[in-house]
Amino acid sequence: MRYFVIFILICILASLFSALFFMFRDKGDSKRMVRALTLRVALSVVLFLVLMAGFYFGLIGKGGL
Repeated sequence: MRYFVIFILICILASLFSALFFMFRDKGDSKRMVRALTLRVALSVVLFLVLMAGFYFGLIGKGGL
């Protein structure tokens, strides 16, 4: 579970930096930047739901991962 959370966090950061790259490269008017930010938000929601489910099913204790 710990490695999955770290992997998702790295994917979120990669999506954020790719959106920054597309913003500078395409001068701010790009659908690629919007797509990258949408992916970041979706990954954040998935991470939140996975953490909530992990806590509910007992994969994550009260002390954390």
